[in-house]
Amino acid sequence: MAPSDAEIAMLKELALAAYAPETDHSRELQVKNDMIDDITVADGAVDVRGRPSIKSRTGNWKACWPIFGCEVCERVAFYAISSNLVIYLTTVLHEDISVSARNVNNWSGTTFLTPLIGAFIADACLGRYLTLGTFLCGYFLALTFVTMSVTLPVLKPPECKELTSALTKLCPPATKLQRGFFYFALYLMAMGAGGIKSCVTAFAGDQFDITDPVEAKRKMSFPNWWFVSISFGTMLSVSLLVYAQDTIGWSWGYGIPTGIAGLATLIFFIGTPLYRTHHIRGGSPFTRVAQVLVSAARNWRVSVPTNPELLYELDDKEALTQAHGKLRRHTSGLLFLDKAATVQVMEHECVFRFEEVIKPDPWRLCTVTQVEEVKLLVRMLPIWVTNLMFSAVFAQVGTLFLNQGTTLNRKMGPSFQIPAASMPLFVTLTICIFLPLYDKFFVSAVRRITGDKRGLTMLQRIGVGQVISTLSITVAAFVEMKRLRLAHSLGKDYVGPLPMTIFWLLPQYMLTGICEVFLSVGQMEFFLDQAPESMRSLGNALYLSTVAVGSFLSSLLVSIVTNITYDSNGGWIGNNLNESHMDYFYWLLAGLSLLNLLFYTFFSKRYTYKDCNKADGSRRSPESPSSDSSGTLQSGHCLTVPNAVAPLGYKELK
Repeated sequence: MAPSDAEIAMLKELALAAYAPETDHSRELQVKNDMIDDITVADGAVDVRGRPSIKSRTGNWKACWPIFGCEVCERVAFYAISSNLVIYLTTVLHEDISVSARNVNNWSGTTFLTPLIGAFIADACLGRYLTLGTFLCGYFLALTFVTMSVTLPVLKPPECKELTSALTKLCPPATKLQRGFFYFALYLMAMGAGGIKSCVTAFAGDQFDITDPVEAKRKMSFPNWWFVSISFGTMLSVSLLVYAQDTIGWSWGYGIPTGIAGLATLIFFIGTPLYRTHHIRGGSPFTRVAQVLVSAARNWRVSVPTNPELLYELDDKEALTQAHGKLRRHTSGLLFLDKAATVQVMEHECVFRFEEVIKPDPWRLCTVTQVEEVKLLVRMLPIWVTNLMFSAVFAQVGTLFLNQGTTLNRKMGPSFQIPAASMPLFVTLTICIFLPLYDKFFVSAVRRITGDKRGLTMLQRIGVGQVISTLSITVAAFVEMKRLRLAHSLGKDYVGPLPMTIFWLLPQYMLTGICEVFLSVGQMEFFLDQAPESMRSLGNALYLSTVAVGSFLSSLLVSIVTNITYDSNGGWIGNNLNESHMDYFYWLLAGLSLLNLLFYTFFSKRYTYKDCNKADGSRRSPESPSSDSSGTLQSGHCLTVPNAVAPLGYKELK
C-alpha cells in the first residue's frame, strides 16, 4: 500500500532533522563521531577480547616493552646455551667433537627454521598474541627441562675423573634416556623459539597505528631500538652467563636464563591490557598461495583481460571479513598469476547471478587481492636469495674468526687473558653504540639529501650493509695474511700463541657490527613491511630463515673447500691454522659476496615497493571508498571498481 501524504511529509521532516547541517542533531552526531575517532585506533585494531582499542590506553612504546622482554629473554637463553653447547656435549655428555659439532649445527639451523611453523600457526589459526603467549610458555618449559637435564644426576652421565684426548673411551657414555631427554628439551626449545621469533616483531609492530602520523614516525624508529635491546640480551649471554657456566657450574649457567624466561613470560601476560591486535581472517597463508598457483595453472589457457577492472574481486562489505579488510590494487607484471583471477565467459552465470555474488571455488578462481599477495611474495624472493651470502659470511664470526683468535696473544695485563669466544662482544658493542647514532643523526642528515623519510630506503640500507659485509671479510683476509706471514717467519717448530695481539681482529668484528646495523635491521624492516598484511608473521619468518639457510650454506662451502683443497697440511682449513691457508677461503667469500652484491643491485633496482597507504580501502563505509558520491573512480585507492569488481558479462546479466 502506498504511503499517505502525511506519512511522506513526516518522513521528510525526519530526514531533514537527521542530515541537515544546521540542526543540533547533526552537530551532536558529528561531535560523537569525532570523539570516537579520538579515542579509538583508526587502523581497526582491537584488544585481546575483540573490543576496539583505545588509543590513549593501548599500543605505542608502553605496550612494546613487555614484548621486547620476550625477544630479549629468547636471545639470552639461546646464546647462553648455544655459546658453550659444544663444550657441554663433549665434556658432560661425552660426545665426539665431530658428532657434537654436527649436532649443534643441526639444532641451530632448526631453531631458525621453526619460525616458518610459528608463522603458519599465527597467520592461519591463533593470531599473534595467542601464538606468542603459547610458545612463550613452551619455551619456558623447555628451558626448565634443559636445566633439569644438567642438574639432576639421573639425567646426566657420571663425571670423568681423568680427561685425555681419548675422552669417549675413558668416560662412561650417556644413556639413551639421558641423551634423549636433553635433545628433546633442546628441540622443544627450538620449537618455542619458532613461535616467538616469527610473531614478536610483527606483534610489536601492531602496537603502532600507521594511519596516525605520530605513531607512524615512531614505528620507523622501532626496528633500530628493537635491535639495540636484543643486542644487550646477547651481550649478557656471551659474557656473564658463559662466565657463570665456566666458573660456577652448568646448573647456574642454564638456570639463570630459565628464570629470566619465566619472568619475561609473566610480564608479557601482565601487559595484556596494553596490547593491540588485528584479526587475521585470511586463513592459512600457505593455502592462499597454493590456491593462486593452482587456479593460475588450471586457467593457463584463459586470456587475461587487458582491463584489470574485469578481474574478479570482492566488494567492500565482504572484504571486511577477509585479511584485515584490505583490498589490494592490481599491479602489472607476473601476468600468469592474473589468470587465477580471470573469470571464463562460460562461468559468468555461475559466479554472478541476480546481483548476488555466489562464492566460486577458491581453487579455480581467486580474488585480485589474493593474487596480489602472492605477487608480493614472489617479488620478495630475489631479495631473500641475494641476502643469504651475508648470513654465510656472518657465520664465520662464531667459527673461523674464533679459530683465528686462539692462535694470537690474548693477554690483557700481567694476569688476565681475554677468551677468544668473548671477541663477538665487540660486534654487539658496536651495534649498541652505532645504532642509536644512526637513528639520531644519520637518518636526519641523509633525509635532507635523499628526501626519503627513512633517510635510506629499505633496499638501499640493505645494499650499504652488503658493501660493508664484503669489506669486513676482505679485512679478515688481509689480517689472516699478516698472521700467516708472522707464523711462517717463526718456523714450524714454534709453539704457543703468536706474538701478535688478538686486537688485530677488532676491525673485522667492528665492521661486522656496523654491517648488522644496516643489513640485519634493514632485512627485518623490509620483510615485515613488504609482506602482505595477512602474512606478516610469514614475512618475519622469511627474514629469520636467511640466517638458517645462510648457516647451512656456510657449512656447505666449508665442506666443499675442505674436500677439494685437502693435502698433507690439511688444505685451506686444516687443524694447524699456521700451515693452512684460511685467507684463501676468506678471499673466496669476499669474491662471492661481491658477485652477490651485483645480483642484489640488479634485483633491488627492479623491485616495486608495496604501497601500504593505498592498500587500505575497505573500512570507512559500506560504499566503495575508491569512488565519490557519483560513483566516479578516484586515484590513490586500491579498489579499482565500485562495490565489486565485475567480470566480463556481469553488467549484461544485470
